[in-house]
Amino acid sequence: MKKLKIALLLGCAAASFSALADGSTLKFGLEAQYPPFESKSATGELQGFDIDLGNAVCAAASVKCDWYDTSFDGLIAALQARKFDAINSAMNVTEKRRQAIDFTNVIYRVPTKLIARKDSGLLPTTESLKGKHIGVLQGSIQESYAQAHWAPKGVDIVSYQDQNQVYLDLSSGRLDGTLVLAPAGQSGFLSRPDGKDYGFVGDAVRDDKILGSGIAFGLRKGDTQLKEKLDAAIEKVQKEGVVKSLSKKYFGDIDVSVK
Repeated sequence: MKKLKIALLLGCAAASFSALADGSTLKFGLEAQYPPFESKSATGELQGFDIDLGNAVCAAASVKCDWYDTSFDGLIAALQARKFDAINSAMNVTEKRRQAIDFTNVIYRVPTKLIARKDSGLLPTTESLKGKHIGVLQGSIQESYAQAHWAPKGVDIVSYQDQNQVYLDLSSGRLDGTLVLAPAGQSGFLSRPDGKDYGFVGDAVRDDKILGSGIAFGLRKGDTQLKEKLDAAIEKVQKEGVVKSLSKKYFGDIDVSVK
Protein backbone atom coordinates (compact mmCIF):
# COMPACT_ATOMS: atom_id res chain seq x y z
CA MET A 1 0.00 0.00 0.00
CA LYS A 2 2.85 2.37 0.87
CA LYS A 3 4.53 1.67 -2.50
CA LEU A 4 1.24 2.39 -4.27
CA LYS A 5 0.90 5.76 -2.50
CA ILE A 6 4.48 6.68 -3.42
CA ALA A 7 3.84 5.71 -7.04
CA LEU A 8 0.71 7.83 -7.15
CA LEU A 9 2.56 10.82 -5.70
CA LEU A 10 5.37 10.44 -8.20
CA GLY A 11 2.85 10.16 -11.01
CA CYS A 12 1.14 13.39 -9.94
CA ALA A 13 4.50 15.15 -9.68
CA ALA A 14 5.45 13.95 -13.16
CA ALA A 15 2.13 15.13 -14.59
CA SER A 16 2.63 18.54 -12.97
CA PHE A 17 6.17 18.79 -14.32
CA SER A 18 5.10 17.82 -17.85
CA ALA A 19 2.70 20.78 -17.88
CA LEU A 20 5.56 23.09 -16.92
CA ALA A 21 8.39 21.87 -19.15
CA ASP A 22 9.38 24.03 -22.11
CA GLY A 23 7.81 22.77 -25.32
CA SER A 24 5.09 20.82 -23.52
CA THR A 25 1.35 21.41 -23.75
CA LEU A 26 -0.76 23.52 -21.40
CA LYS A 27 -4.43 22.55 -21.48
CA PHE A 28 -6.85 25.47 -21.04
CA GLY A 29 -10.53 24.97 -20.21
CA LEU A 30 -13.10 27.52 -21.40
CA GLU A 31 -16.69 28.01 -22.54
CA ALA A 32 -16.57 29.15 -26.16
CA GLN A 33 -19.90 30.99 -26.14
CA TYR A 34 -18.98 34.38 -24.71
CA PRO A 35 -17.71 36.79 -27.38
CA PRO A 36 -15.53 38.82 -27.54
CA PHE A 37 -13.73 36.83 -24.84
CA GLU A 38 -14.10 33.41 -26.46
CA SER A 39 -16.31 32.01 -29.21
CA LYS A 40 -16.15 29.88 -32.36
CA SER A 41 -15.94 31.15 -35.92
CA ALA A 42 -18.21 29.91 -38.70
CA THR A 43 -15.59 27.25 -39.41
CA GLY A 44 -15.46 26.12 -35.78
CA GLU A 45 -12.14 27.75 -34.90
CA LEU A 46 -11.72 29.33 -31.47
CA GLN A 47 -11.43 33.12 -31.48
CA GLY A 48 -11.52 36.07 -29.09
CA PHE A 49 -9.59 38.07 -26.52
CA ASP A 50 -8.91 35.18 -24.15
CA ILE A 51 -7.79 32.92 -27.00
CA ASP A 52 -5.24 35.46 -28.24
CA LEU A 53 -4.21 36.23 -24.65
CA GLY A 54 -3.81 32.55 -23.81
CA ASN A 55 -1.70 31.92 -26.89
CA ALA A 56 0.49 34.93 -26.03
CA VAL A 57 0.97 33.69 -22.46
CA CYS A 58 1.78 30.18 -23.69
CA ALA A 59 4.36 31.60 -26.09
CA ALA A 60 5.92 33.62 -23.26
CA ALA A 61 6.00 30.47 -21.10
CA SER A 62 7.48 28.40 -23.96
CA VAL A 63 4.60 25.93 -24.00
CA LYS A 64 1.87 25.02 -26.50
CA CYS A 65 -1.82 25.83 -25.85
CA ASP A 66 -4.59 23.25 -26.15
CA TRP A 67 -8.23 24.17 -25.56
CA TYR A 68 -11.11 22.23 -23.99
CA ASP A 69 -14.65 23.57 -24.34
CA THR A 70 -17.15 22.98 -21.52
CA SER A 71 -20.05 24.83 -19.88
CA PHE A 72 -19.01 27.77 -17.69
CA ASP A 73 -20.70 26.41 -14.56
CA GLY A 74 -18.78 23.13 -14.97
CA LEU A 75 -15.31 24.62 -15.45
CA ILE A 76 -14.18 24.45 -11.81
CA ALA A 77 -15.32 20.84 -11.39
CA ALA A 78 -13.60 19.86 -14.64
CA LEU A 79 -10.38 21.57 -13.52
CA GLN A 80 -10.49 19.72 -10.21
CA ALA A 81 -11.05 16.46 -12.12
CA ARG A 82 -7.83 17.19 -14.08
CA LYS A 83 -9.53 17.39 -17.47
CA PHE A 84 -7.30 20.39 -18.15
CA ASP A 85 -4.56 22.39 -16.38
CA ALA A 86 -6.06 25.89 -16.09
CA ILE A 87 -9.24 27.89 -16.71
CA ASN A 88 -9.06 30.71 -19.27
CA SER A 89 -12.66 31.86 -19.65
CA ALA A 90 -13.07 35.47 -18.41
CA MET A 91 -13.32 34.20 -14.83
CA ASN A 92 -13.17 36.87 -12.12
CA VAL A 93 -11.24 36.19 -8.93
CA THR A 94 -13.72 36.07 -6.04
CA GLU A 95 -13.58 34.93 -2.42
CA LYS A 96 -16.06 32.14 -3.15
CA ARG A 97 -14.04 30.78 -6.05
CA ARG A 98 -10.82 30.99 -4.02
CA GLN A 99 -12.34 28.44 -1.66
CA ALA A 100 -12.34 25.90 -4.48
CA ILE A 101 -9.38 26.84 -6.69
CA ASP A 102 -6.28 29.04 -6.86
CA PHE A 103 -5.62 31.82 -9.36
CA THR A 104 -2.72 33.41 -11.17
CA ASN A 105 -2.08 37.12 -10.71
CA VAL A 106 -4.89 39.30 -12.09
CA ILE A 107 -4.45 39.91 -15.83
CA TYR A 108 -7.21 42.42 -16.59
CA ARG A 109 -10.43 43.91 -15.18
CA VAL A 110 -13.76 44.65 -16.86
CA PRO A 111 -16.94 46.36 -15.59
CA THR A 112 -20.27 44.57 -15.09
CA LYS A 113 -23.27 46.47 -16.51
CA LEU A 114 -27.00 46.08 -17.10
CA ILE A 115 -28.40 45.91 -20.64
CA ALA A 116 -32.01 46.92 -21.26
CA ARG A 117 -34.09 48.70 -23.88
CA LYS A 118 -32.91 52.26 -24.37
CA ASP A 119 -36.41 53.59 -23.73
CA SER A 120 -37.12 51.37 -20.71
CA GLY A 121 -36.00 53.87 -18.09
CA LEU A 122 -34.47 50.99 -16.13
CA LEU A 123 -31.44 51.36 -13.87
CA PRO A 124 -29.36 48.70 -12.08
CA THR A 125 -31.10 49.32 -8.75
CA THR A 126 -33.58 47.27 -6.75
CA GLU A 127 -36.12 50.10 -6.87
CA SER A 128 -36.01 50.21 -10.66
CA LEU A 129 -35.91 46.45 -11.26
CA LYS A 130 -38.52 45.24 -8.76
CA GLY A 131 -40.91 42.90 -10.56
CA LYS A 132 -38.70 42.78 -13.67
CA HIS A 133 -37.12 39.68 -15.25
CA ILE A 134 -33.32 39.82 -15.49
CA GLY A 135 -31.31 37.14 -17.31
CA VAL A 136 -27.86 36.01 -16.15
CA LEU A 137 -25.35 33.36 -17.13
CA GLN A 138 -25.53 30.34 -14.83
CA GLY A 139 -22.47 30.02 -12.60
CA SER A 140 -21.30 33.58 -13.32
CA ILE A 141 -20.50 36.29 -10.80
CA GLN A 142 -23.27 38.31 -12.40
CA GLU A 143 -25.69 35.61 -11.29
CA SER A 144 -24.21 35.71 -7.77
CA TYR A 145 -24.51 39.49 -7.63
CA ALA A 146 -28.10 39.53 -8.87
CA GLN A 147 -29.14 36.76 -6.48
CA ALA A 148 -27.53 38.55 -3.53
CA HIS A 149 -28.59 42.14 -4.22
CA TRP A 150 -31.71 42.00 -6.39
CA ALA A 151 -33.58 38.72 -5.88
CA PRO A 152 -34.37 39.38 -2.18
CA LYS A 153 -35.94 42.71 -3.20
CA GLY A 154 -38.44 41.24 -5.66
CA VAL A 155 -36.40 41.09 -8.87
CA ASP A 156 -36.93 37.87 -10.87
CA ILE A 157 -33.48 36.47 -11.70
CA VAL A 158 -33.51 33.94 -14.55
CA SER A 159 -30.37 31.81 -15.04
CA TYR A 160 -29.27 30.37 -18.38
CA GLN A 161 -26.49 27.98 -19.38
CA ASP A 162 -25.92 29.96 -22.59
CA GLN A 163 -25.62 33.77 -22.69
CA ASN A 164 -26.80 33.75 -26.31
CA GLN A 165 -30.14 32.37 -25.14
CA VAL A 166 -30.35 35.30 -22.71
CA TYR A 167 -30.02 37.70 -25.64
CA LEU A 168 -32.71 35.84 -27.61
CA ASP A 169 -35.16 36.03 -24.72
CA LEU A 170 -34.29 39.69 -24.14
CA SER A 171 -34.93 40.67 -27.77
CA SER A 172 -38.17 38.66 -27.83
CA GLY A 173 -39.48 40.45 -24.74
CA ARG A 174 -39.35 37.54 -22.30
CA LEU A 175 -36.69 39.38 -20.29
CA ASP A 176 -36.39 43.02 -19.26
CA GLY A 177 -32.60 43.07 -19.02
CA THR A 178 -29.40 41.13 -18.59
CA LEU A 179 -26.38 41.70 -16.34
CA VAL A 180 -23.11 41.03 -18.17
CA LEU A 181 -19.44 41.87 -18.47
CA ALA A 182 -19.57 45.04 -20.56
CA PRO A 183 -17.35 43.91 -23.48
CA ALA A 184 -19.33 40.68 -23.84
CA GLY A 185 -22.60 42.58 -23.91
CA GLN A 186 -21.27 45.07 -26.44
CA SER A 187 -19.95 42.59 -29.01
CA GLY A 188 -22.32 39.71 -28.26
CA PHE A 189 -25.54 41.73 -28.46
CA LEU A 190 -25.46 45.52 -28.69
CA SER A 191 -23.30 45.56 -31.83
CA ARG A 192 -25.65 43.15 -33.62
CA PRO A 193 -28.84 44.11 -35.48
CA ASP A 194 -31.11 42.54 -32.84
CA GLY A 195 -29.49 44.72 -30.16
CA LYS A 196 -30.04 48.06 -31.91
CA ASP A 197 -32.85 49.13 -29.54
CA TYR A 198 -30.85 48.20 -26.43
CA GLY A 199 -27.96 49.71 -24.53
CA PHE A 200 -26.09 49.82 -21.23
CA VAL A 201 -28.24 51.55 -18.63
CA GLY A 202 -26.85 53.23 -15.53
CA ASP A 203 -23.41 52.84 -14.01
CA ALA A 204 -21.43 49.63 -13.54
CA VAL A 205 -22.51 47.63 -10.49
CA ARG A 206 -19.96 47.20 -7.73
CA ASP A 207 -19.30 44.60 -5.05
CA ASP A 208 -15.65 43.55 -4.75
CA LYS A 209 -16.52 40.54 -2.60
CA ILE A 210 -18.84 39.06 -5.23
CA LEU A 211 -17.64 40.57 -8.49
CA GLY A 212 -14.01 40.07 -7.62
CA SER A 213 -10.71 41.84 -8.06
CA GLY A 214 -10.19 41.09 -11.75
CA ILE A 215 -9.84 38.27 -14.25
CA ALA A 216 -7.13 35.61 -13.97
CA PHE A 217 -6.42 32.01 -14.92
CA GLY A 218 -7.95 29.46 -12.54
CA LEU A 219 -5.64 26.74 -11.19
CA ARG A 220 -5.99 23.65 -9.03
CA LYS A 221 -5.29 24.17 -5.34
CA GLY A 222 -1.61 23.89 -4.55
CA ASP A 223 -0.39 23.96 -8.17
CA THR A 224 2.33 26.44 -7.21
CA GLN A 225 4.82 25.55 -9.95
CA LEU A 226 2.31 26.22 -12.70
CA LYS A 227 1.21 29.44 -10.98
CA GLU A 228 4.80 30.70 -10.83
CA LYS A 229 5.42 29.94 -14.49
CA LEU A 230 2.17 31.52 -15.65
CA ASP A 231 2.61 34.59 -13.41
CA ALA A 232 6.01 35.20 -14.98
CA ALA A 233 4.54 34.85 -18.49
CA ILE A 234 1.61 37.13 -17.62
CA GLU A 235 3.99 39.81 -16.31
CA LYS A 236 5.96 39.56 -19.55
CA VAL A 237 2.96 40.04 -21.87
CA GLN A 238 1.68 42.90 -19.70
CA LYS A 239 5.04 44.71 -19.87
CA GLU A 240 5.23 44.16 -23.63
CA GLY A 241 1.82 45.82 -24.07
CA VAL A 242 0.10 42.69 -25.40
CA VAL A 243 -2.87 42.96 -23.01
CA LYS A 244 -3.34 46.63 -23.88
CA SER A 245 -3.25 46.03 -27.64
CA LEU A 246 -5.65 43.07 -27.42
CA SER A 247 -7.97 45.17 -25.26
CA LYS A 248 -8.08 47.87 -27.93
CA LYS A 249 -8.74 45.28 -30.64
CA TYR A 250 -11.61 43.52 -28.88
CA PHE A 251 -13.04 46.04 -26.37
CA GLY A 252 -12.45 49.41 -28.01
CA ASP A 253 -12.34 52.19 -25.44
CA ILE A 254 -13.37 50.04 -22.45
CA ASP A 255 -10.54 50.26 -19.91
CA VAL A 256 -9.48 46.81 -18.67
CA SER A 257 -6.09 47.72 -17.21
CA VAL A 258 -5.01 46.45 -13.80
CA LYS A 259 -4.54 49.45 -11.51
